Order: sequence, then structure tokens, then C-alpha cells
Amino acid sequence: MNVRPEFERPSALGAILTPGIPILPPGMERHPVPGGGSRTVRIEAGDEITVVDREGLQVCEIVLFTADGRAEPAMFGAPDAGVPTGLQAIFSSDEETAASLRRTLEREGLNLGTARCARVFGDASRPGDSESFVASAAGLLIVAAPGGPMAVDEQATPTEIVLYVRRANPAAGKRKVMPTAPLADPLADLNILPGFAKAYEVRAGQFIQILDVQGRECSDFQALDMRALEKGRISDIDPTTTRSLMGAAYPGPGTHSKYFSLEQKPLVEVVQDTVGRHDTFGLACYARYYEDMGYPGHVNCTDNINREMEAYGLAPRAGWPAANFFYNTAIDHENALIADEPWSRPGDYVLLRALTDLVCISTACPSDIDAANGWNPTDIQVRVYDEKESFKRAKGFRMTADADLKMTKETGFQGSFARHTRDFVEYNGYWLPRQITGLGAIEEYWACRRAAAVMDLSPLRKYEVTGPDAEKLLQLCVTRDMKKLSVGQVVYTAVTYEHGGMIDDGTVFRLGENNFRWIGGSDLSGIWMREQAEKLGLEAWVRSSTDQLHNIAVQGPKSRDILKEVIWTPPTQPSIEELGWFRFTVARIGAFDGISVVVSRTGFTGELGYEIFCHPRDAKAVFDAVWKAGEPHGMKPLGLDALNILRIEAGLVFAGLEFCDQTNPFEAGIGFTVPLKSKEDDFIGRAAIEERKAHPVRALVGLDLEGGLVPSHGDCVRVGRAQVGEITSAVRSPILGKAIALARLDVTHAAIGTELEVGQLDGQQKRIPAKVVRFPHFDPTKERVKGNYASA
Repeated sequence: MNVRPEFERPSALGAILTPGIPILPPGMERHPVPGGGSRTVRIEAGDEITVVDREGLQVCEIVLFTADGRAEPAMFGAPDAGVPTGLQAIFSSDEETAASLRRTLEREGLNLGTARCARVFGDASRPGDSESFVASAAGLLIVAAPGGPMAVDEQATPTEIVLYVRRANPAAGKRKVMPTAPLADPLADLNILPGFAKAYEVRAGQFIQILDVQGRECSDFQALDMRALEKGRISDIDPTTTRSLMGAAYPGPGTHSKYFSLEQKPLVEVVQDTVGRHDTFGLACYARYYEDMGYPGHVNCTDNINREMEAYGLAPRAGWPAANFFYNTAIDHENALIADEPWSRPGDYVLLRALTDLVCISTACPSDIDAANGWNPTDIQVRVYDEKESFKRAKGFRMTADADLKMTKETGFQGSFARHTRDFVEYNGYWLPRQITGLGAIEEYWACRRAAAVMDLSPLRKYEVTGPDAEKLLQLCVTRDMKKLSVGQVVYTAVTYEHGGMIDDGTVFRLGENNFRWIGGSDLSGIWMREQAEKLGLEAWVRSSTDQLHNIAVQGPKSRDILKEVIWTPPTQPSIEELGWFRFTVARIGAFDGISVVVSRTGFTGELGYEIFCHPRDAKAVFDAVWKAGEPHGMKPLGLDALNILRIEAGLVFAGLEFCDQTNPFEAGIGFTVPLKSKEDDFIGRAAIEERKAHPVRALVGLDLEGGLVPSHGDCVRVGRAQVGEITSAVRSPILGKAIALARLDVTHAAIGTELEVGQLDGQQKRIPAKVVRFPHFDPTKERVKGNYASA
């Protein structure tokens, strides 16, 4: 078995690394295979096939159909492992890749029932293990990463396989990067070379994909109302109107997605965006810009647009307003419009839907005198799709800078919450409700404080940590003492770098002697743990199960009464009434033969509460059972806005606000997760944290604010003219009847009772009087979380 092939390396421009755009050897292709799914690739004789087990313990099945319809592993030099049972299960499933696989096999006239496969990995395979083969005949290659739905109390999570194909005969003269495959059968497929523009017509309802083929290339886009144009009027995208109506620098998938004309007529809406970084402030590049830079006569997008628009009888413009896709601009501290290299990578795109009949124009920007196109103008691909195609709203998401692109997903509970609201926002790669239609954040909040609320927390990252060294690995990676964690117990802890800065906070569930589940807010923590296991040669595996475990939280004074009507537990597990704080139980919905769930007594609201974990396929049934029991008790659905109020009142910290990789747990206000006296074993970051605790510089505190103004994250906190800290989170507390905040202060000004001022505008001209108070603001002794409402 070959181990960890170094096919990819970060690309570089001189000494500057660009890890988001890895370089593959000439003739090499990379094809990720999702856990529980499959991938098909056309293969030629002599091509080298390499499969890599990304996270370990993942079985991989490989089938090669030759031109005569046979599928025998001998055709790529592998032993015959028999019928591809895992691939057949995928073929018959409702997984996303199954429909594509069925269409491909039907189109090719291939029968999976007669196929034989090679089978590699599984059992004890390590992260990065690989196997390589050489095809002796051309055909259709199918690589599968099989695995069924993971039971909530088990840890057999299917994970990703990566397929690499090294072509024996790469096409002569082939460009380094070709356009990615269309999203569907295109009605039009246009390639625009740098320094050119193309006009095209699109009907209402049709989709427009603007694709950056090589990466780091800008494309100016304009859409004109065809009916208005026929009447001699120009009604095109007006960036200023768009920004004003959308309340953002540029639209994106979701609620605020439309581009408008000056008459406030919507022309197109953004359906998908894999980049999330564009511009609507600048014009399409124009002649005067290049002249002022000393390049008279330089080809420019405005002149190119003018030439294309001549056919429609439009007079030339000195500068065209446009949606400048992939253009990376910002306003700096001196109020100047600045630009840098685009964030777009090869294959990134924006997908639009026409809201009326349009004449559109797209360019491939020719600028080679600045960073706008990464100093190297390349081509743009434009595709138009039929209005009958079905494309879900989605944004591009990457776990890390060098991770594969994933599009926004719907949680298993999304449809259940969609019955109550249309107001969804993207969070951590998923759509979550922001507010509930007809309720609003305040009513949702009071439902949680007085009765009960149900919320979707599925985007939390789940990792299965297993193996003989699982406890040893976690003991090294988290700040809490894993040796004291019993089976059935949950502990809240932090994960830190060597310098003490936080990677993540989260909870560890102990499912068995060598079986743990890490639940955090970021994939970085799980990836970090896997890297440490590999670095130290530990017999421990860290495998993602986020797609196998989705969860809702039921929180509030009546949460126990609701769930005891819903949750059945076997005699060996604690019932809902018996379940202690930071404990979990393996249970069923309703009765012995009900849906399998794990219920933990945890939450993020400062109230008595529980989280229910299930497989996404069971999510609707789980939600319906909880809703049926909860509605008579006054339970309401709850969105992110209300959750933010609840967690700030309860002093619960949030990544990117209260902590980051420059903040240690004590500075983040969760020093209680670092038992330096009782945990004798070393852990990553311990020495740095001990030093910072002995000589503290900053502390997280609570502030009471006078007046009704609520400051924003990052607003300065001052004593006189001197800045002594900054606001991390702030809100107007409904139950306390005042504005409150969490702030990180210099320790010299962090004592309770210290009077401060929060600076706004430029930090000096406007001040909000504030005072350091006991933290957290609400229920500081945690009586409500413990269920002691009578004494709260």
C-alpha cells in the first residue's frame, strides 16, 4: 500500500504561496468522491488511477466498464473483490450522486448488476493511504465511497475518497485549466477571451452562469430590459439603486439577491455564488483609466461593451456601470476605493436568473497593469440554461483555504422550519432561519425564556474520534481532562494552538472506552486533531460525521415536560427526567421501535434545555414529534437573531466575536475550561496559557450601557482618550430592560464597577457611558440551566 502521495502542492508566484490554487503535475486530474457517494470519469488505456482515503477507515470500490460493457478489475490490474455491493447500494439510494450515476449508466447502456469490482481500504486504513492502478483498456471508471446512514450511537461514518487520474496521453497544447462541466445542458456556451466582450439574449426565467475558467479574472456584467430597449429606452442594472434596495455592497444568494434598474425594476437575481467577493462601486474599466496610468490606447471593457451594443442601437458611453463579478475592491481607512487580486479560483462562478427578457453583455477584463486580474488576464465562460432547470440557492463554502468547494446545504430540518419562515441566511455552509414569520426575534426570545423554543443547530461540526489512542489524542488536543470523562458524559472545552490561541470551543461526548464524539463550530478543530494523530503516529481516527448527524435544540422552562412526552429510553439509559446537566442518553422517538436519537442536556441559551441528534433522513419525523408535543406548551420555532440575544445575556461566547486564534481561553472568558491544577497531563498550548494566566493582559467582562443605543462588534472602549478594549457582542436585553455588552478589556480596567465609555463614529465624537458588571448578566449562578426555576 502506498501512503500519502504528494500529488498536490501549493502554487506560488515567486515567493508568494497561494494554497487555494494547488498545482497538479502535468496530465493529472483530481476528482473528490463524497462519503456515501460515487464519481464517474472517462478513462483511456494507460491512464494511472490513484485513490486516496482522506480520513481513514473508508472502504473504496472501483469499477471499470470497458467498451463492450464488461467490468472486470483485471482491466486495471486489481484483484477481483466480487460484486460491488456498496456501489449497488448507492445506485439504489436517494443520495445526490445516485441520480447522476443512474442517468450515466442508462445513457451508456451499462448494467451494474453484472459488474465486478476492486475493493481497497477500510478496516485499519490511515488518513492519506492510497492505492494506484493502470488501466489496460479505455472505459467508464466508477469510484465509490460506500456507507449507509450512520446510527446516532455508532460511529461508522462514510467519508471522502479522492480520485486522481494521471493521463497517459494528455491532449497536446491543452490549456492548464479547461472550463468545468456545465451545470446542465446549456442553451448557449460562450468562451470570452481576455480583452473581449460578448452580447447575448436571455429570456425571463432562464439562468446565466458566468464562470472564471482559470481563476483571478474579472468579468463585467450588464443586463438591459429587452422590452424597454425595443421602445428606445435604456433600463439596465444600476449599482447605486441595487445597493440601496438590497442594503449591501452587492447582492448574493438568499433574501437580498436582486440587481435592479434605476426605475427599481428587478432584472436578475443571484441564485448561486461560489466566490462571495465582487464589486458594484467601480465602472467597467474605461479608456481614461488606462490613459491616466500612462497607457493610452489600452483595450478596455467599456469600449468592448460599446462595440457589442452598437447592434442594439445604443450610443457609446465613456464608462459603463456594471456588476463587476470577481473584482475584489474595498474602501480603506482613508475612504479610498482600493482593489486587489480576485478571490476567485479556477471554476468559480456566479449563477443568475433572468427576471425579465434581457439583452446581456459579459466581458473578460483585459487589465494587465494592476492586480485586478492577478496581473494575468484570462478567459471567461458564459452559459445560458433553460428556465426548466432546477438550481438551488447556494453559496460556496470551504472548510479551509485549501479545501474543496462545497455549496450551501439544507439541513435535515430545513423543510420543517420552512413551514414557519422564508427568512433563511447562510451559516457555516447551511441555510438557517434568521427570524420566524409572524413572530420576530423578541417573541421567539420570550418563548424560550417563559416556555420553550426549538432551533436548528445542525451546522455544528461533528467528528468521530475512535481507536485505542482516542483518549490520549483528545487529552493532548483539548483543555479538559478526558481521563475524568465517563461514558454518557459531555464536557465543554477548548482546543488551542501551541501559542494558546483558540482554534475552537465545543463539547466532547464519551460513547465508549475508546469512542468519543467532538462537536464544535469549525472544521479546523477536527482537521487539527487528525493532523496531531498523524504527526504523533497515534492509533486514533478523526472522521467527519456532520452530514450524518443533524440536531435541533429544545430549550426553555418547559423543555423537560415536552421531551418526556416524546423520548423513550431503555432501562440501561437515563430517562429525560433523570438526565443530568452535561449528560446524554441514547433513546428513541415515542417507543421501543421508534427513530433512534441521542439526546444531550446541553444548549446555548442559558435555559434548561436539550439537543436531539438524528440522521438527516429522520429529521422531519423527529421535528414533527417534538412540535406536536411542544405546541400545546407554547413552544415556538426560534431563529439566529433571537438565539444571539439569549446567548449574550447568558455570557456564552461565539467564535469570531469573543475568541479567535489570538485569544486564549482566559481572555475569552472561559478559563473554567482549563483545569491547570487538576489536569496533570500536558496539552497543546498549556505552557503558553499558564504564562498568560500568570501575567494576564486582557479579560472578557460584562458591560451595562446607559441609554438605548446598542454598540457594534469592534466598537472601541475608552477611559478618557485612551482605548482600553473593544466590544465583542452587544444587544438590548428584553428581560433586563437595558443595553448590555460583552467586551474584552485591558485588565487594569476590568474590575467590577469600573466606569468606561464606548466610542462610536470615529471613537471620539460619540460616547456611550458604560460600567463593568458581573458576568454573565443573566442568571450568573446557572440556576435556570440546572432547572431550578423556583429559586431563579
